[in-house]
Amino acid sequence: MSAIFKREFNAYFSSPIGYVFIAMFYCLSGFFFFLDNLAVGSAELRYVYSMLFTCSALLMPILTMRMLSEDKRQKTDQVLLTAPIGLFSLLMGKFLAALLVYVIAISITLAYALVLSVFVSLNWAVIISSYFGILLLGAALIAVGMFISSLTESQLVAAIVTIVVDVALLLVDSLASLMPTTSLQNLIMGLSMADHYGNFTMGILDFADAFFFLSIIEKPPPADGQFCHSADGDLHCRTDHFEHDCIGHFRTLSDPVGSDHRQDLRSKR
Repeated sequence: MSAIFKREFNAYFSSPIGYVFIAMFYCLSGFFFFLDNLAVGSAELRYVYSMLFTCSALLMPILTMRMLSEDKRQKTDQVLLTAPIGLFSLLMGKFLAALLVYVIAISITLAYALVLSVFVSLNWAVIISSYFGILLLGAALIAVGMFISSLTESQLVAAIVTIVVDVALLLVDSLASLMPTTSLQNLIMGLSMADHYGNFTMGILDFADAFFFLSIIEKPPPADGQFCHSADGDLHCRTDHFEHDCIGHFRTLSDPVGSDHRQDLRSKR
């Protein structure tokens, strides 16, 4: 996993993607800090942290669009899939690399708190709660973007679809207000990222809010780490413990025709 993590993290900064994401995040967060604090002389950072939800949702496609789609386009996914690592380690290495870039981006907001602490006394409990929420929010958005990136070979398509999904997440609260009954409103609000994230920005550490984001992030690997991919008409199946070729399209190992065909191919090798 460490090799995948280093490869992916270095890839963000061997191309403009990492720099563009961090620079745009700094610009947007700095704009909101100036607008909500410096311009009006306010020491309340809750509004800045609230706007970080919008910043993260709109900018995250820049970070996630290449996570899996680029490997599929360049066919390097077949090399990764046959490497002696589990599927979980492969995905987790990519996920943690993107998460570290995100952490670097949000670290600038700590400077805002330090600047204000020179002049006023801040409620650090609320600030720590907000950072915990920001981290969970970013991890959930990365997981969503990573899933969408796995569905296409085009980075552009992955970015556009992720933006559409993220904008839909931003509008969940508005959708809830249109529901005719209170029960439907409560149901939809329960699916709102903004609502769960907002509790963190108010200093409320609720396990239900944390579990909501963790349920989005967590995706168990296939049984025994097994996955398959098709190449040249053959289905190559691999687990964490062994690797073999499954000749034909989805033939079972008990298929006598498939077994004879495999033996013929092995004898030719």
